[in-house]
Amino acid sequence: MKKLLLILLLFADAAFAQTFTLEQVQDLAKQNYPLIKQKELIQQTKEISIANLQKGFLPQFALNGQATYQSEVTQVKIPVPGVSIQPLSKDQYRALGDVNQTLYDGGLIKQQKNIQQLNAGVEEQKLEVQLYALRERINSIYLGILFIDDQLQQTELVKTDIQTGMKKVEAQIANGVAFKSYLNTLKAELLKAEQRSIELSSTRSALVETLELFINQSISADAVFQRPVVKAFTADKTIARPELNLFKAQQKLFDGQHGLISARNQPKAGLFFQGGYGRPGLNLLENKFAFFYTTGVRFSWNFGGLYTAKKEKELIEINKKNITLQQEAFLLNTNTQLKQQQGEVNKIQLLIQKDDEIIDLRKKVKEASNAQLENGVITANDYLREVNAEDQARQTRILHLTQLLQAQINYLNIQGKTPNP
Repeated sequence: MKKLLLILLLFADAAFAQTFTLEQVQDLAKQNYPLIKQKELIQQTKEISIANLQKGFLPQFALNGQATYQSEVTQVKIPVPGVSIQPLSKDQYRALGDVNQTLYDGGLIKQQKNIQQLNAGVEEQKLEVQLYALRERINSIYLGILFIDDQLQQTELVKTDIQTGMKKVEAQIANGVAFKSYLNTLKAELLKAEQRSIELSSTRSALVETLELFINQSISADAVFQRPVVKAFTADKTIARPELNLFKAQQKLFDGQHGLISARNQPKAGLFFQGGYGRPGLNLLENKFAFFYTTGVRFSWNFGGLYTAKKEKELIEINKKNITLQQEAFLLNTNTQLKQQQGEVNKIQLLIQKDDEIIDLRKKVKEASNAQLENGVITANDYLREVNAEDQARQTRILHLTQLLQAQINYLNIQGKTPNP
């Protein structure tokens, strides 16, 4: 019953312990990274700009006024029988109110709104490129924790081997067939293994604390970090990096500028109303204050932009070609990195095969030395030499396994993909 309860408690602890995956940590780090707040600011800027542009179709109001004094005024000096025409006053006053309503703007506001949308898309993709660089840092920290966990496990195995040797030497000392110095040698080696555990645990704590800063979340000491699984790893050269989306967004922005140039050079039409009060009014023969108004349809077409439109479009095409060259250079460099990373994966896989063979041989030698130590054929130093040799072989394999996982994840990261959780 006690054993059953102990097993149930162990399973309960495992069930309630914090568990993290690399993908989960990546998402948390991205959500809590300060730069992510820029995405909301980009959206707000776009919405405000578009809302302001939309108001271009609302009636536009203006008020202005003036008071003037002139040295001469127009006078009618031709005598007209029975009619007396008073000259205008040299001080004149006018207050005007203008109302303009756009009917047709050549698609200018529509194109300006489109440019705001496209520009926001470019800024968002630039932000995604910056955030993508965060992935490599998180990968390094996460894999560092996994590497240390593997080393801690191996250190525990070494401590078990040493403790097994100590028990046998203690029995030999009790029977008077071994020296106490043999036991002291094993004890010293056990203390060294414990020192290594302390160093590894301290390094792990530092990495976990760094990860806590990135994900803005506390991580318990018994948290479990799941090992990423790269299933059926193949040298797939498909690239899905955010830089490619940035290049596309920039090309679309330049295409939108084509439309803006054309819209600026289109004719414009609208309604207008002008009302005012002043002296004189519209009737210049009456020297008195009066209300007046003018209304109608206004048409304009500015041909000045046509002189530069062709060259402006040529500049846009040059910029588009520059973006295309940047994309080609990026793809070339990325494919080169993929090739190098694939070579690294192949090399480490071969090294791990040799590691397995070496560990198998070292294990057999250690087991033989274990029996020899029990029979008093070899000393504790001889036994420790074989224990350390096997430990070194296993440590090398742990290193190679971590390097392999790192190389595979780097390959996927260069592609713009993520490993399976």
